[in-house]
Order: sequence, then structure tokens, then C-alpha cells
Amino acid sequence: MKMGSMPIAVLMQRRVVRTRWTEDEAWSAVGIVPDRGNLASVQELSRSPERDYYLVSGLELELYPDENEGYYENCMAPESKVFVLWRMQDGRAMPVRASVSYVEGTRMFDSGESADGVDMPAEVYTWLAAYLREHYQPQPRKKGRQHG
Repeated sequence: MKMGSMPIAVLMQRRVVRTRWTEDEAWSAVGIVPDRGNLASVQELSRSPERDYYLVSGLELELYPDENEGYYENCMAPESKVFVLWRMQDGRAMPVRASVSYVEGTRMFDSGESADGVDMPAEVYTWLAAYLREHYQPQPRKKGRQHG
């Protein structure tokens, strides 16, 4: 059962990577912003031969109780992240899913698909922390067995 959601837009980047022998493109998610409903589905922010930035709206961060441990781990991390899974569509990297669960982020990276962890904005952190205060109680760590 979904316990909360926040509409977001993802800042995507295309950059040219040159080596001594080749020139290629690298794509990545580089940020997110809350979407207050006034954003175009895809908005080009800047374009140059070296680097493009565009904003993609229409995604939601969703909170489910079975991911609470992953939310807590991410919230307590020194640098909390939003994890973004993206796929190439029509010659452009497009985000298809985003999560604030550390566990789900790990699954994204392990899936073999393209994913990035971007810095969590303060507004998202505040929203996530309020959810955890209301819906999650950390479990005490179990003591390891003594050997010897």
C-alpha cells in the first residue's frame, strides 16, 4: 500500500567524451527537483556541442512500508541520494523510475540497466524524514555471536 508520493522532475545530461582514439556520448541523471505541476514533460535547458541538459517531468517518488528500512538507511547516510533508473528512448536518455530507498537503489545498480544516484534535495529529505518519524521505528541491532 502506497503511503505517500511526491512528483519530481529529473535533470538529465548528455556530454561528449573524447579519448585519444574515439569520441562518444555519456548520459546520466544529475539531479532532481520537486515538480509542482507546471513543468513540460521534456524541457531542454541548454544545448552545446559538448554538453546538453534537459529536464524530464512525470515521475513520482513513492513510499511503501516494505521499503522503510531502505528509506532509513538512505536518510541516515552521510550523503542521501535519489536513485534514478533510465533507458535510451529515441536517441535520448529518459528516466523511467526514481526511488529514495537505498535497497531499491542497490537493486537498480545490480540490474545491469543504467542508473545513477543524485544528491537528495533538502525538500525531499524533509519529506522523507517526516514519513519515517511517523511510520518507522528502527530495530535495535542484533548482537553477534561470541566465538571462542
